[in-house]
Amino acid sequence: MGAALGAGDKKSVNVDLNIVPFIDLMSCLTAFLLVTAAWVNIAQLNIRPKGKSNQAQVQQENEDPVLSILIQSDLIWMGVSRVGDAFTQIEKTSICEPNVAVDKSGKCHDWKRFKDELQKQKDSSFFKEREDLELAAESTGDPQSTTSVSYQDLVTAMDIAVGTCSDNPNGGNKICFRDVGLTDAQGLSERPHK
Repeated sequence: MGAALGAGDKKSVNVDLNIVPFIDLMSCLTAFLLVTAAWVNIAQLNIRPKGKSNQAQVQQENEDPVLSILIQSDLIWMGVSRVGDAFTQIEKTSICEPNVAVDKSGKCHDWKRFKDELQKQKDSSFFKEREDLELAAESTGDPQSTTSVSYQDLVTAMDIAVGTCSDNPNGGNKICFRDVGLTDAQGLSERPHK
């Protein structure tokens, strides 16, 4: 492709611009953009805020019971609001599965028991057809503290919750806890009283 520079007199200069490398670069960048855009949607974790509002707003009371899970550094509490049942308390264990975070004392959260207890709740009449629960971690925020909850523990609890399913009474796909709401410890609908 040629272009003429100058005023048209004898000393005008013809310049050839090679735009093929520019087109090659733009086509490669477009391909990377499309691939990246697809992976961004796949790799996101959708959460919705749950629990009680921290603001003084009057909200309509929900008649349905809510499954509340509180992860602490040494315990996992699981309870149902509006039912009056006692909380299920899951203590740490010294028998840890591979790839599970172990604390300084050599103990880890008992994720197998957590999954079993969560499955019991999912199979109960309250949550058989429900997809929501609320989850919170109570931590000091200092990673060096003995009372901190690791990010991996929170993600593991969410992964187990999303994978906990029950059969659909109307047939079709299984109903799982797909709507895992993340809240702070004080915002849980039901929390253990100390």
